[in-house]
Amino acid sequence: MNNPVYQTVIVGGGFTGLFTALHLAHEHYPRTVILIDQHDRFCFKPLLYEYFSGEMDAFQVVPRFTELLTGSGVIFVQDKVESIDLRLREVKLASGTTYNYSNLVLGLGNVTSFFHIEGAKEYALPFWTQEDVIAIDRHLHNCLKQAAQTEDPQERRRLLTIAVIGAGASGVEMAATLADLIPNWYAALNGNLQDVRIVLLNRGSEILHGDVNSHLRTIAERELQKRAVPVEMLMGAEVTAIRPNAVEYKHNGKTEILPTGAAIWTTGSATNPIIKNLAVSNEHRDKHGRLLVTDTLQLPDFPEVFAGGDCATVDNSPSPAIAQVAYQQGAAIAHNLKAIALGHEPKPAKVNLRGTLLKLGLTDAAANIYDTFEVSGEPAHLIRQGTYLELLPTPVHNFKATAEWLKDEIFDHHLYSGDTAKTVVRTAEVVGGAVVGVLVARKLLQMLGEDHKKSD
Repeated sequence: MNNPVYQTVIVGGGFTGLFTALHLAHEHYPRTVILIDQHDRFCFKPLLYEYFSGEMDAFQVVPRFTELLTGSGVIFVQDKVESIDLRLREVKLASGTTYNYSNLVLGLGNVTSFFHIEGAKEYALPFWTQEDVIAIDRHLHNCLKQAAQTEDPQERRRLLTIAVIGAGASGVEMAATLADLIPNWYAALNGNLQDVRIVLLNRGSEILHGDVNSHLRTIAERELQKRAVPVEMLMGAEVTAIRPNAVEYKHNGKTEILPTGAAIWTTGSATNPIIKNLAVSNEHRDKHGRLLVTDTLQLPDFPEVFAGGDCATVDNSPSPAIAQVAYQQGAAIAHNLKAIALGHEPKPAKVNLRGTLLKLGLTDAAANIYDTFEVSGEPAHLIRQGTYLELLPTPVHNFKATAEWLKDEIFDHHLYSGDTAKTVVRTAEVVGGAVVGVLVARKLLQMLGEDHKKSD
């Protein structure tokens, strides 16, 4: 038996889907809203590195949907979408339940693609979800323990060689994080740090090629060499197979074998199969199969359907698939849904990029602010985390996570130099939100005053 019709159904609880739901609740949307996701937790993907490294906790990075939606009036359903019939306006779930809608929001994210590379699906470790983080953590700790116990130097070298496949933003951030983190873990086992290798393999000739962060390439290359263990960058390396204990690749026309303890997969994503199977013509898709939407984020042939994030791109005006874009699209979709419910015309979505942010180790980062100026090192690290914390889903979650971060990062760690503080204060004025920007700026100014008094 089918459930009664819900006026608006949101499929996918990523940035676009969740923030559409939350903005609808905030704007007192007059219709019932249901959010469907196969997972019980929202995943703040830009901060997965902090969760992996232990810099942030689960409640900050992967909070439960039920907690985020408490008091919102949004109905959350944990289930997997099997199919969507745009003509019948039906969403069918794995449980057998069918939901009808008068409006639909598509926020399904991309899925990992292994490009049919032999052994990749079986032996590579993807970095996409909370479950992936847990699996990588467990695998790496096991490698380190075995390395500390073995008396075979060749086997130890293999176990301590970590390959990162793909040198886009995810690969660069992962390699930098590992290059600081693995030495810390291995040192705790009394291991020799000289045995640790972090190898970044990329098919292209340079890191961050074609990426929104490409203008930060020079900073990233420099920072990768400044880690506790310098990252080895192997460019022009086309991975051809992933073995249980090695990565096979072609370089300069020759097949090479890199013995590894782990191969972490950060390259390759594909449009969600549910999106690919929609009854939408190729004329209204891009070359990747994503949906081409109008400037109001609606499907041309199905104006009752909105789409944003990874699964859609605005025709003739594409935006990068990053969190700040999906967040703003969610707000725009919510605004237009309310407008339609009140009998008004939807308006074009306006997406403004504040800049780009790149994590480069446990205490360093790079930031490009509105294409106006670049910041690197500790100031950029503070800016990056503060900026992302401002985007946390709800005021309560935002405040709780931000307070914890401020305590760890500013109060408990160490006082920054005057130059660092001045840089962060300046940038906080540009990118910081009301809470994060003001708190960071005030605390750093206080530090400056205290340092000045000590020097007098």
